[in-house]
Amino acid sequence: MIIIAGYTRAERQKRDAAVEAFAEMARRARKQEGCLDLSISSDSVDPERINIFECWRDQQAWNAWRKIAKAPRVALREAHVKLYRSDKAEEPFSRNPRRRSSSRIGNSQ
Repeated sequence: MIIIAGYTRAERQKRDAAVEAFAEMARRARKQEGCLDLSISSDSVDPERINIFECWRDQQAWNAWRKIAKAPRVALREAHVKLYRSDKAEEPFSRNPRRRSSSRIGNSQ
């Protein structure tokens, strides 16, 4: 699993327009084979921050998306974004931690 997570910044008065500029790309990504989730959103605390989150089934799916993504041209400032790799996903809010279900990618239990 590939996770892209972090944030960037835009001028306070331009942040919401910058987020909106990415809406169509996010809609297209969510329909893309292998996209588990993608969100580019305004931060609820910092008026300049734009949060970025992508989750892809695997490197191949993410690479295919990167070839066709076509991000909008938006003036953003600093970016603090990382790529994370994982082969495991778990239910985070299980009522009984001992019975927490887990699954390997491609092998749901």
